[in-house]
Amino acid sequence: MLGFQPYETFQLLIETGGVDRTNTLLIAACDAYARRGKPTIPEMEQFETLANRLFPTAGPQARAKGAAMLGRAEVLSPTLEKLVVDNIGEDLIPFLENAAELSDQTMLDIIARYDVPACATLATRADLSNVVLAKLFQMNSRKVYRALAGNTYIVPRGAYLSALARSAQMDHLVAEALGRRDDFDAALLAPAFFDLSDAHRVKVIEAFANRETPAAPISRTIEQLSVATGELTKALMKLFSENRRPEVTKLLSQITGLDEVRCGQIAHDVTGASLFVILRAFGATAYDGLKVLIHATSHDGERSKDLADFAGLFSAVSPESMAYLMSAWRGEVNLLELSKQQYQPFTQTSRRTEKMAPAHNPVVDQAIEALARIGIRRAS
Repeated sequence: MLGFQPYETFQLLIETGGVDRTNTLLIAACDAYARRGKPTIPEMEQFETLANRLFPTAGPQARAKGAAMLGRAEVLSPTLEKLVVDNIGEDLIPFLENAAELSDQTMLDIIARYDVPACATLATRADLSNVVLAKLFQMNSRKVYRALAGNTYIVPRGAYLSALARSAQMDHLVAEALGRRDDFDAALLAPAFFDLSDAHRVKVIEAFANRETPAAPISRTIEQLSVATGELTKALMKLFSENRRPEVTKLLSQITGLDEVRCGQIAHDVTGASLFVILRAFGATAYDGLKVLIHATSHDGERSKDLADFAGLFSAVSPESMAYLMSAWRGEVNLLELSKQQYQPFTQTSRRTEKMAPAHNPVVDQAIEALARIGIRRAS
């Protein structure tokens, strides 16, 4: 077998040579098998018999070394995979990362052991069957869900979509991983909005562009308020220009029904993303809304570009959809309703769609010129 002496000779050596000789034979046999390339079926079966005899008899270090060598083989049967997994020790993670193929049975055995680091490694693989995926999604582990969220070979739909969306609400790293994906509906990350990076907050808002949404419970609160949109934007602009953010917090709490902690986050959000949601939900136009955002935000590097992006969002995002996003912050809606066909965006984002350049955005220019004329200083 594989250039060795007959199998009976190995049996005799194992039985009469002691542990030291068994260790040597195990390492030599595993090394020879790994170098063999693609073995024939009889060769694989004969090696399985030999390996099953050698591994239990050899010492711990020899078993780990032999398993590491065997793990580099081009082809492993489920039986040999099990020997590798059971004996490789600290090298298990690299083996699971680099193995060209793994049988479902091997992966299911690892999941059954609830080895979280190993399961998280499995969750990054491209060859996961639905049976294995179902078991991984049943695990109550943040590490596993973070790996699943970042695995672009997993299509987020059905039960998988629901599980990932729920996990994003509890783990900001899962939310960030999903935010980086183009195949995940960023609108489902609304409950994790304040845990996301600046770019991904804007991505959540953009996911509501040109999109119908179910009726938002908070819409009734907005309708019952007697505050006119113009008065609201003037009040906010004045408070932000004077850097009176605690008073902004109180005002937002009074008009939105959101708790003061959340309103404090909005008042101190220098990116302007969360404030944009409030302004648009109350029907603010780009012209009035940008006046507030100019004073509330910090745009030292790319001020014009950020303002231009918000200007475009004022026209693309409806007040109703931003009210729905506010309701999501309060946990009042089932965001998975957005996966229904009637709530899908009207148009899909195209790479060919040209965005208006910041320098040529008339809404931004008018807002900045108006502020210059009335002499209102920006908040420090």
